[in-house]
Amino acid sequence: MRKLVAGNWKMNGLRADLRAWASAMAAVPGADILVCAPHTLLAEFARLLTHTGIALGGQDCAAEAEGAHTGDISAAMLRDAGATSVILGHSERRTDHHETDALVRAKALAAFGAGLLPIVCVGETGAERDAGRAHDVVARQLAGSLPPGFGGVVAYEPIWAIGTGRVPSTDDVAAMHGFIRAQLGVAGTRILYGGSVKAENARAIMALPEVGGVLVGGASLDAASFQAISLQAIATAA
Repeated sequence: MRKLVAGNWKMNGLRADLRAWASAMAAVPGADILVCAPHTLLAEFARLLTHTGIALGGQDCAAEAEGAHTGDISAAMLRDAGATSVILGHSERRTDHHETDALVRAKALAAFGAGLLPIVCVGETGAERDAGRAHDVVARQLAGSLPPGFGGVVAYEPIWAIGTGRVPSTDDVAAMHGFIRAQLGVAGTRILYGGSVKAENARAIMALPEVGGVLVGGASLDAASFQAISLQAIATAA
């Protein structure tokens, strides 16, 4: 299966940054490349990425299709701006905005309804892993966050590894991805790994069983780094 290399720009980037990034970044034959940008950059990014083979995604959407929801953005609006995917349930949304599994599930249904591919994030804190509860936490998030018959993407991001430079051992990553696959009960659903992914570790991570790609944070802001990570996907594709 082709690997998916998804970049999450988070709350970074201005329009002035886009042209140089888009010029330096090229699609990688044999891998699927996706960049999830802030809402303000989507329309301009969509224009710059036309005919490049690089897909565009949002970082969140509302559960509602429209209405009096000041500051929110609907899945249809993301689609209208050029997005084909959307990240949902990221730990920063769950923690900073107190998003529940039920809300993430509702957002995933909204994304499907608008023709977007949801990338639903799950993962445990350091304290939960140290207490031996990592599998219990991830199982609960999967059961509560994924709609029946989920046909999107799951991203496993151990919260303690996001932006810290710490990465679980390859054995731990392989074990959790195998556990997630067993919970899903179906083949074909991509399971991404996210958490301090860099060019130096991307190949080893993507070579692991059940790892269908990576969700890249800070390194995706630099086109050269993101390109280097994307190139690692070719060597590991089955």
